[in-house]
Amino acid sequence: MNELAEVGYGRLSIEAVARRAGVGKTAIYRRWSNKLEMVLEIVSAVAERSVPMPDTGSFAGDLQLLMFIVSKALGHRIASQIIPDLMAEAARNPKIAETLQGALRTHQQAVGEKIVGQAVARGELPAGTDPDLAVDLMLGPLYWRLAVARTPIDDDYLEKLGAAVLAALRA
Repeated sequence: MNELAEVGYGRLSIEAVARRAGVGKTAIYRRWSNKLEMVLEIVSAVAERSVPMPDTGSFAGDLQLLMFIVSKALGHRIASQIIPDLMAEAARNPKIAETLQGALRTHQQAVGEKIVGQAVARGELPAGTDPDLAVDLMLGPLYWRLAVARTPIDDDYLEKLGAAVLAALRA
């Protein structure tokens, strides 16, 4: 991940990864047949485990905690380098696009179904609230600000965004 963050996907080499890991190239090739396989497996694993499922007892609390965790993850030194680079590569490589989309969407759907499902069950959101739309509203602005526009955010922004998302989903 560090090598990918430093040089980007285009300049990433198995040789450099092996050198950084202190192993021979054959050790890398035993596990992955090429750099695409290596990067996709590692990024998928990180995407799937990076966001825990909040359960604070309220939708507002879950929303704030989720947005805080995601904003910290997206703002991490390594993630802030890798995500924009892989998004650019995804525009050129359908395999990268498919894998990134699959890994992110699967986890986001699970998060949305749990958080929205709990909120609907507690009567905090109307029945029929769309979990996919909710996740787009919750996390889309964070991806935009941190991964695309690369604009820093603070706790005040998260509070305002949380209030706006809550109002929109309750409407």
